[in-house]
Amino acid sequence: MDVLGLDIGGANLKAAHISGLALSVPFALWKTPALLPDALGRLLQQMPPFDALAVTMTGELCDCFERKRQGVHAILDAVTAIAGSTRILVWRNDGHLVDVSEARETPLQVASANWLALATFAGRYAAKGPALLIDIGSTTTDIVPLLDGRPKPKGRTDRERLFSSELVYTGVRRTPVYSLADCNTAAELFATTLDVYLLLGHIAEDATDTNTADGRPATKAHAEVRMARMLCSDLETSAAEERNSLARSILRNQTGILGYAITFVARNLPALPQTVLFAGEGEFLIRLALESQKAIPPCRVVSLSRELGPAISRAACAYAVAMLAAEKG
Repeated sequence: MDVLGLDIGGANLKAAHISGLALSVPFALWKTPALLPDALGRLLQQMPPFDALAVTMTGELCDCFERKRQGVHAILDAVTAIAGSTRILVWRNDGHLVDVSEARETPLQVASANWLALATFAGRYAAKGPALLIDIGSTTTDIVPLLDGRPKPKGRTDRERLFSSELVYTGVRRTPVYSLADCNTAAELFATTLDVYLLLGHIAEDATDTNTADGRPATKAHAEVRMARMLCSDLETSAAEERNSLARSILRNQTGILGYAITFVARNLPALPQTVLFAGEGEFLIRLALESQKAIPPCRVVSLSRELGPAISRAACAYAVAMLAAEKG
């Protein structure tokens, strides 16, 4: 069975086919929820033929929805609208794929379950002993404990996972700089972590990408301007070293937050991790967090970017749910 996986978030739509083609496109669901079917339709047109859709989501948390339940139903409506007669399977946080009617009856189990799909799939790369899966995306970080290839989370819902540090609300593109700054910076959405990593060379420039704090391109030159605003300055009234120093301090603080969370989650395993699995577009930050904070002792590292390719690593949850559905048959 040829399956296409969809991971429908609040800021990005991700699709991955079991053949290995994966795409991630920005879509501000909270701004234009009514346009979700059109956006999904355009995304599906770029993918190979498929017999079934496997769906997971996090977009139900968007503030355009009063309740998660409403968000789940809206996303299922959008998928159903573009699927036609194609079979749809929806992933839940109990580790089961269900049809749309059952998903509608259990919306709080459907909400934000994509991390478990990835952990369930990725466990095959750490089949023995304790391990951690760390997936850093544009907005959030998932840290999932595994034992003998099986997920062993303390939390299942976003709320539970926040309290257990298995979900950390920090990422490499959309996190506001002011949330990671020490002091003496503007508490405004002038810049995000995308600007930090453009300046530091960890994320490549993309002049076509305008999903930035000021709507101007994701280039180093524009990142310099956005970071200057964080200092209540501009390029005339701030020095390059000041802006770079701020970027380095944000990197240091973000790796510190992640290092603490990784250590906290690792302590819930019966022994220190023997394997750490890397996923997401923020794989570079995982390495820096482990190296600079010494969160856990050195151990075997498996990069999904190396194993499966950067595009699939970036859309890892979509690929995971597609593979799980294909294996289920």
